[in-house]
Amino acid sequence: MTEIDVLVLGGGPAGTWAALKAAATGASVTLADKGFCGSSGATAAAGTGIWYVRPEAELREKAMASREALGGHLADREWMTRVLDETFDRVNELAEAGRYPFPVSPDGTSLRTGVQGPEYMKRQRLRVQRAGVTILDHSPALELLRTADGTVAGARLHRLADGTRVDIAARAVVLATGGCAFLSKTLGCNVNTGDGALMAVEAGAELSGMEFSNAYAIAPEFTSVTKTAYYGFATFYLGNGEVLKGASSKGGRSVIARTLLSEPVFCTLDQADETQRRAMRVGQPNFFLTFDRLGIDPFTDRFPITLLLEGTVRGTGGVRVAGADCSTGVPGLYVAGDVATRELICGGFTGGGSHNAAWAMSSGSWAGAGAARYALRQGNSSGDRKRFGAGEIGLRPTGRIDSGLSHGEIVAAVQREVLPYEKNYLRHGDRLRPALAALDDVWFTAREGLDHAGADPSKVRSAAAMTAHARWMYTAALARTESRGMARREEFPDLDPAQHHRLLTGGLDEIWTAPEPVFLAGAELVSA
Repeated sequence: MTEIDVLVLGGGPAGTWAALKAAATGASVTLADKGFCGSSGATAAAGTGIWYVRPEAELREKAMASREALGGHLADREWMTRVLDETFDRVNELAEAGRYPFPVSPDGTSLRTGVQGPEYMKRQRLRVQRAGVTILDHSPALELLRTADGTVAGARLHRLADGTRVDIAARAVVLATGGCAFLSKTLGCNVNTGDGALMAVEAGAELSGMEFSNAYAIAPEFTSVTKTAYYGFATFYLGNGEVLKGASSKGGRSVIARTLLSEPVFCTLDQADETQRRAMRVGQPNFFLTFDRLGIDPFTDRFPITLLLEGTVRGTGGVRVAGADCSTGVPGLYVAGDVATRELICGGFTGGGSHNAAWAMSSGSWAGAGAARYALRQGNSSGDRKRFGAGEIGLRPTGRIDSGLSHGEIVAAVQREVLPYEKNYLRHGDRLRPALAALDDVWFTAREGLDHAGADPSKVRSAAAMTAHARWMYTAALARTESRGMARREEFPDLDPAQHHRLLTGGLDEIWTAPEPVFLAGAELVSA
């Protein structure tokens, strides 16, 4: 089996930056994407802001302080500084080497605080190809490959075009597979089913911040386009035309959720002035497509809204980052983007862009470079190592195959426990505990009998990953008996100073959770 240096799983911003920085070291690199690299995923579907701040002390201080309280003071200033520095350099690289057409202000200044996702990802794909990286589109990873000593040494892919499986031997693997949105239909996120986190835990990695997983975005009831920032200009209404008191995009979404349990909620973006309205149409043209087709003016007409679960795509939990190069503590395995915990720069709260985009650029660059350095240190001596599939549920049933649920039934069962606002958003232990018990039943039934025979194995594994994700996040949510960041408990509405720590989570059949012994800020940070 021919062995490459670095295998990148995922073709979004984090994956493409990882591939670019790995290839820049001279390493041989392959990138495998579940969809089509350049057009698949949340970023490729819309515009996004970027946490791009000029290296001026006052501006940087303001940027770092802006969300520390919102995130429950779990972020780390050293990591924030690193991300701001790296993002500044990578955005400038995108402008110069990538020739991204950033808009220009009237005074000639290049405005680099946001990108149009389709154009950004199209250019990233082209740059990756020009760097000599092999791209395997429509090739979701089913499981990681390990050697006898537990080192990650490649992955097994499922080629959707012909249904074949391909083993890719690699000296290092970067997981950039995204978070988990539970097939909620939020724009661009149906490829984000948590596959990477499941593979990481199967290989021995830990998770962090899984309680920060209940991000819901506002969307028109008739479309999946989520652009919550625009609802900062909204007035929210009940069906009878009364203003819904306390409802807002920031700090008032729980009011919307509670109201939606019993009646519709409407809104109008009537607080935007003419200049802002023009800028919004330029910034997010796809937001307005459905409105225009239906003859609705969102700035003057009322339209019904809903909340769509974005889970760990917009939450901050994910695979624990164990080193400055985004290593995981498992030899040969690195993480980047939404699959990795974003607590290091956001704590327990983030939004729909900005920090997320910066983290994807930065963590992707560090993970790619770190994986390449690790791979090149291994030399050519590792190519003849015997490799074993690390995957379990959905690939290697422990009992009779016909005793399990189908992958479609599993997805439906998981969604019944994670999509409803009263369970996942308006969290209370009396609702979380029975939901977790139901998910445990789904897991063990699937563990025994879920198999990919006669089905798309990537969909089977996605169903398993969603089940695992739901159990991890509810276990962590029950362990945090306070309200911090987005992890709010109705019976524990206050912040508890004794719980000023990050929560680690792990395990498959038996899930555990425990406070992180020390903040990663105490570890030595070396430039990647």
